[in-house]
Amino acid sequence: QVLLVESGGGLVQAGASLRLSCAVSGDTFSRYVMAWFRQAPGKEREFVGAIKWSGDITVYADSVKGRFTISRDNAKNTVYLQMNSLKPEDTAVYDCAAVEAWSPIPYLRNPLNMHYWGRGTLVTVSS
Repeated sequence: QVLLVESGGGLVQAGASLRLSCAVSGDTFSRYVMAWFRQAPGKEREFVGAIKWSGDITVYADSVKGRFTISRDNAKNTVYLQMNSLKPEDTAVYDCAAVEAWSPIPYLRNPLNMHYWGRGTLVTVSS
């Protein structure tokens, strides 16, 4: 069984930065495409971005492009989400997810296609 555990959430002011981590155990981390999603109160879960097994290819939602960066350390079985220039509209529970196949964005964007999920970490951005 693959276990994903997020950490690093918290309360920050607008314009601040925050780095989330997602530690993976239970299987070979490097075989998985890792993705980040978020869900704001009263809204549907939203794709944030994803990173390929090798770490050399990333894709992002337009809403975070240029502000957020996904990276991974396969030696530490961990994927990161660096969030800069945070806005109040970034407030959400952030989840990491894993899927085996690298696919076009429409496929990765659909949370139903993810194989494994963490429990999420809350990020609150105050204005």
